[in-house]
Amino acid sequence: MNIVMITENDPAGMGIAFSNAINRYSEHTCRLITTTTRYNFGTEKDLHVPVLDEEGFGEISELLQKADVLHFHLLADENTELGPIRAKEFIAGKAILHHHHGHPDFRSHPDKYREKYHRLKRKALVSTPDLLKLLPEAVWQPNLVPINASNYLPGPIETKNMVRVCQAPTRKDLKNTTEFEVVMASLERKYGNVEGIVIANTRHEECLKIKQTCDIHFDHMQGYYGVSSLESLSQGKPVIAGLDEWNIKYIKEFSGCENVPWVIARNRDELEDRLEELIGNGGLRNRLGVASRRFMERYWTEQHVLKILMETYITL
Repeated sequence: MNIVMITENDPAGMGIAFSNAINRYSEHTCRLITTTTRYNFGTEKDLHVPVLDEEGFGEISELLQKADVLHFHLLADENTELGPIRAKEFIAGKAILHHHHGHPDFRSHPDKYREKYHRLKRKALVSTPDLLKLLPEAVWQPNLVPINASNYLPGPIETKNMVRVCQAPTRKDLKNTTEFEVVMASLERKYGNVEGIVIANTRHEECLKIKQTCDIHFDHMQGYYGVSSLESLSQGKPVIAGLDEWNIKYIKEFSGCENVPWVIARNRDELEDRLEELIGNGGLRNRLGVASRRFMERYWTEQHVLKILMETYITL
């Protein structure tokens, strides 16, 4: 199959991550077209509309003409402007898939999208299990990270007095960053050898390097998990997140693993308690870190995640 992914900004770099994984681990080919850069994290690009010349737009036209599958991320569809080109000019006979990653408009108006896909007889994916509550007809497509790339491997074990705790939120207002900062300020005063780090406005490659040097990672307490969790689990770190029972159930079903590796904290008090336990117990941190990496190696490889996507493509 020839697959063309189309999105405005690349959501958490998952467009390029899936495209690379498809090209690496399957007999299919995939290209990614992006139209904007919302967060300047420096993730890899393929065909980025703002920098294309006439030759580049010619390549887009050729790819769309030969495509078997058009895979739209976020709110993109066949009417999305690709410079002077619209995918609708090439849509006849194509298999079409919509992939939602929690965009605020989708979260606020899910019925608009449910009606659209029902009317057009199209299938949809969602990136985290909580989004199934908004679009029950969709398939949960877990995100993936290249766990064997150097920045996703566990960093060297260092003997140091300072315990570093980090969070890498895309949007602080949506990821409980205020609660994290309040808790960390309290723990820093109490213990002295603790440092809280919020990694913001940082290129993705540098963000991953900083995360490798930290001892504990906090994702958020919104009930689900983010790509940041997968990155940190792959790096062999204890990861704190507020997973609810709905998400835990789906993670267990997908992975086939009865014990999820996340350290669960669903409110500020629980976050402080979990952090105190981890800060005061280096052996516990190490054991949980090893379990995190082992979980990704056994249950969340790119190949395992891609099976769902490949099965979905076949049904279109």
